[in-house]
Amino acid sequence: MINRVLIRLKVVQILYAYYKNSGKSVKAAEDEVFFSLSKAYDLYHHLLLLMPAITHYAADRIAFNRTKLRPTEADLNPNTKFIDNRFVAQLQVNEQLVKFAEKSKINWVDYSDFLRRTLDTIEASDIYKEYMESPTDSYEEDRELWRKLYKTFIFENEDLDSILEELSLYWNDDKPIVDTFVVKTIKRFDEEEGAEFKLLPEYKDLDDMDFARKLFRASIANADICRNLMSDSSKHWDMSRLAFMDVVIMQAAIAEVLTFPNIPLNVTLNEYVEIAKYYSTPKSGSFVNGILDGVAKKLREDGKIDKK
Repeated sequence: MINRVLIRLKVVQILYAYYKNSGKSVKAAEDEVFFSLSKAYDLYHHLLLLMPAITHYAADRIAFNRTKLRPTEADLNPNTKFIDNRFVAQLQVNEQLVKFAEKSKINWVDYSDFLRRTLDTIEASDIYKEYMESPTDSYEEDRELWRKLYKTFIFENEDLDSILEELSLYWNDDKPIVDTFVVKTIKRFDEEEGAEFKLLPEYKDLDDMDFARKLFRASIANADICRNLMSDSSKHWDMSRLAFMDVVIMQAAIAEVLTFPNIPLNVTLNEYVEIAKYYSTPKSGSFVNGILDGVAKKLREDGKIDKK
């Protein structure tokens, strides 16, 4: 699940913290990179568990309505299509997810107000109404419902963002990337695999773990080289007045260019420009792009890289 986009972001974040907290050793900072990546994988599981939690809340609401002093016909004979959703039923017994939930200290039941508000929003939506009124009934429709609901109501949810911020310092930055993997997982679910369906692995392969380790180490080991290259490409700028996050982003980018010759140059530069756009100042994207283009040109001229 952890991809290189997320790895680059984590390396930049931990590099920034490493330089701001001079008391931390390189080894401790490197360990922090992998710890923060493992927290992103935890978030992946928690967001998957959110779908059964919302469904359970809906089931509890139906059960409560049946106990009213004067229940309506709808209270006594509700449409249970939503709570009988076969995709969610499969998700909640998934062996990997059950094992994770048993070890986790976080339970969505503790956030009943959030579950209530989210369910209210879902039930008021056209997505929900069309699903409940549909004359057809299939596993594929059940799975597609949650793909749509997740993208519509979980992708951007301020209540959820506030909860995640309380639970972990890492998760708000991680969520946009992790959301894409949750949706990917929903689309991959196969009814025939039942509880044994395999969730996305933490790392696709050992190469990605090695990439994270080498990138972090190279960013620190080549700090002087990287910053000199930045300085040469920004002659009209006082490096001491640049946003420090911009400096760290460019340092990681240049270290990647020098350390991983097999990664296309445009891939590396584009990834770090995107990080600058979202995690630094409003003008950082264009500024970082300009400096990195200059650095790349200098490295080509000096024969340090042959990337195009």
